[in-house]
Amino acid sequence: MLTIVRRFGGPRLGAALVVFAVCLSTARAIDATKPGDRVLRLTIGGRALTVEACTDRIVRVSFASDPSFAGRTTLAAAPKHCGGASWAEQTSGGVTTISTRALKVLVDRTTGRVRFADLKGNEILSELDRALEPASIQGEQTFHVRQQWSPQDEALFGLGQHQLGLTNIKGYDLDLWQHNATVSLPFLVSSRGYGILWDNTSYSRFGDLRQPAFMSPDQLLDASGTPGGLTGTYYAGAHFDRLVATRVDPRIDVEVAGGTPEANRRIHPDLPADGDISVRWEGVIRATETGEHIFTAYSNSGIKLWIDDRLVIDRWRQGWLPWYDVARARFEAGRTYRLKLEWSKDQGIETMRLQWKTPAPSSATSLWSEVGDGVDYYFVYGPDLDDVVGGYREVTGQAPMMPRWAFGFWQCRERYKTAQESLDVVREFRRRQIPLDAIVQDWQYWPLDAWGSHAFDPARFPDPDGWIKSIHDEHAKLMISVWGKYYLTTENAKAMRAKGQLWEQPLKEGLKDWLGFAYTFYDAFNMDAGKAFWAQVNTALFKRGVDAWWMDATEPDIAQPMPTLERQHELMQPTALGSASRVLNAYSLVNAQAIFEGQREAAPDQRVFILTRSAFAGQQRYASAIWSGDITSSWGAFKAQIPAGLGFSLSGMPYWTTDIGGFDTPPKFATDKQTPEAADEWRELNTRWFEFGTFCPLTRAHGQFPFREPWNIAPDDHPAYSAITKFIRLRYRMLPYVYSLAGQITQHHGTMLRPLVMDFRSDPKVYDIGDAFMFGPSLLVSPVTDYKARSRRVYLPAGTWYDFWSGAVVAGGRSLDVAVPYDAIPVHVRAGAILPVGPELQYTSEKPADPITLYVYAGANGRFSLYEDDGASFAYEKGAASEIRFNWNDATRTLTIGARQGSFSGMPTSRTFIVVVVDPGHPAGVGGPATAGRSASYDGHAVTVRF
Repeated sequence: MLTIVRRFGGPRLGAALVVFAVCLSTARAIDATKPGDRVLRLTIGGRALTVEACTDRIVRVSFASDPSFAGRTTLAAAPKHCGGASWAEQTSGGVTTISTRALKVLVDRTTGRVRFADLKGNEILSELDRALEPASIQGEQTFHVRQQWSPQDEALFGLGQHQLGLTNIKGYDLDLWQHNATVSLPFLVSSRGYGILWDNTSYSRFGDLRQPAFMSPDQLLDASGTPGGLTGTYYAGAHFDRLVATRVDPRIDVEVAGGTPEANRRIHPDLPADGDISVRWEGVIRATETGEHIFTAYSNSGIKLWIDDRLVIDRWRQGWLPWYDVARARFEAGRTYRLKLEWSKDQGIETMRLQWKTPAPSSATSLWSEVGDGVDYYFVYGPDLDDVVGGYREVTGQAPMMPRWAFGFWQCRERYKTAQESLDVVREFRRRQIPLDAIVQDWQYWPLDAWGSHAFDPARFPDPDGWIKSIHDEHAKLMISVWGKYYLTTENAKAMRAKGQLWEQPLKEGLKDWLGFAYTFYDAFNMDAGKAFWAQVNTALFKRGVDAWWMDATEPDIAQPMPTLERQHELMQPTALGSASRVLNAYSLVNAQAIFEGQREAAPDQRVFILTRSAFAGQQRYASAIWSGDITSSWGAFKAQIPAGLGFSLSGMPYWTTDIGGFDTPPKFATDKQTPEAADEWRELNTRWFEFGTFCPLTRAHGQFPFREPWNIAPDDHPAYSAITKFIRLRYRMLPYVYSLAGQITQHHGTMLRPLVMDFRSDPKVYDIGDAFMFGPSLLVSPVTDYKARSRRVYLPAGTWYDFWSGAVVAGGRSLDVAVPYDAIPVHVRAGAILPVGPELQYTSEKPADPITLYVYAGANGRFSLYEDDGASFAYEKGAASEIRFNWNDATRTLTIGARQGSFSGMPTSRTFIVVVVDPGHPAGVGGPATAGRSASYDGHAVTVRF
């Protein structure tokens, strides 16, 4: 994320600024714009600047040595969408102003700097510096490219999914490359109502280009106040059980490769050779600069960091996947601040490093990429953030409809070892009458030495066709794990290798995975390899009836056990589209393309569903949903998922989910001998995670042992079991609302999982809220992420709100403490909302959504559109869908159910709506007792219901 050792060049900021200075020294621009051309072309310092109005609200800016660069097709923006905007051009005083119906773009003809303004001339964003720095990367002569924009009074969001607990990323730095649980999407969104799509597939950086550094020992004072380092106390045991040694450490830098029994003694010679350990470092740091300092910890196992007795980092990470945590603190020069760091190593390879960054030299917004033939970005203007996201999809492609069953509940585990195990789970859901739509088969259904064969192990899956049919007979769907990874023992690998479609470098190095076998990945950038990959999957799995694809490890996870940027570059070589460095971040995109296009050709009328661990800009057009990776079963990881998902969603991709309960369990949960306290915590963690997951675009439980089926989490009479099953049933009752939101995504570029800034952009108080969100336009959800919490603080923006559970009215524009019993989390409904709620279901296709209860929340005018189609085919692309629009007039207390627009095969021609008006005098909760409402029969013609 932040501390990366890079072999293939690096950001040499001084050189970059010199390059730009040369550009700015040119006194005259050469205009290459053709008459009638809606493109402005200037030559600035011998380089081509191109400004294009793609739409009235989207402007592309490119800058390169080669003028043909502006005409390139890219992976993210293919097919290219530019040229449809109205255009007026005027030049005065050395500035060309391009006017569309929504924007003014001002281009300085001397410097090439571009400014964006609204139609009244109010500045939205202005370029500061642009740089092309010549570089040699993996034998290729190219450029490091950078664009900076002037600092604005704004909050910034997006750039994908990052596990740092950040919502507003302004003032922080991000390294953009794909990693298990980190997804880098190059779309940045501002509270000022614009977005920037940075069209580059290489390793990129947002913010300050300086790398974090170790704190100078001269600035560190030990526990006795002596300069030279922090006092480290070393303990045997993961819980500071037995003090072994004390010393002063000038820096905290623990990295022991291999996790051998002697690793502990390499950390400190007095530690026991094997077993768990824990270390506490304490002391004081003396600041020499005034401003924001960023602390960066890279660790596995448990870490806690306090600054002046304030806990700023609290995380547990599995031993095989260390990653970064950050904390920001404002220091005053000359003052001292207390530091305390605790690290408890209870598994895996020993890793703990603490560094920092002193205040950044510039507050400009900056994006930098390692490899590029030029600067290339799209400015997208809203100012409504839904329109900003819509602009991103205008450039990168529409998200197709997911199958309706995908919005039900998914059950998964790592892993069902036999066909019978998974079938038994499906049947147990049905016996207990817990709703379910999909069962997931994770890895190793193949023979042990046959990764990439896509074949079933006959000893454990003796009748794959019968197994799949039995799942379908239980009205469930099957998603199966498919990797782009191959063992050379398989015929599939041999066939692809013969055509040069596998990466050879891992094989040359003799790399072995955690099972002990040599492996490599296929080159998904090779379109023929992608077709071959699909053909193998089609023959082995799709033709048998598999319904959906779990595309695991699509970063790709080729450098095991702990991928680094350097190793990704070395091992993804060569690709069909250039060096690994050039295309680094886009593997998941082209891998999903292979599956999507392959299935659409094989079964043109069956919707595609792909769940994958990585993503890049444009991947939504390939029916891709993303889950947040191999996160841990811990409260810290749970807390981080909410801002991670919000950042991802505002980056333009609509479908995101987590492993409910977390994937990898800490030792206290993983053992069969849980203490009573650990068992209680485990159940509450899963319960709270299920409550959150109900309000995610997709709801899916998954993880390692202990098993994640509701009855395996807790017995039938336990509050956890009751709460989990309550929320699964609620998800199904909310299906008319959820599926309508999906329709909004495809038809109108909507967003289901919404950071509060999307709906309350004028309220700065929401910018840093990362523990609450809007689920669609109506529901403000505030998950509970603390163990044993029975109340939590909630901020409600201005307006009238209602408690989802009781219907009680709540005034907004304030923060309040809300009770959070074991089986509920705070959910508030906006006045004016119209919430369609259907009947209870056991699976999404069990019966039509009839009757539908319409909860109408008085206090403001409101509207909602109920979207429906056949839920399975692509017929909606040809108009086979229906919409019923509801409008609430608060002044006349009238609900109008509009005439049905459109139709589709199997559409219910008549139905019943039960209208419940919720107001201060008539509270009604969705999750509470049934509330009498006014029944309206509906046959497709408009109906008016007055109250």
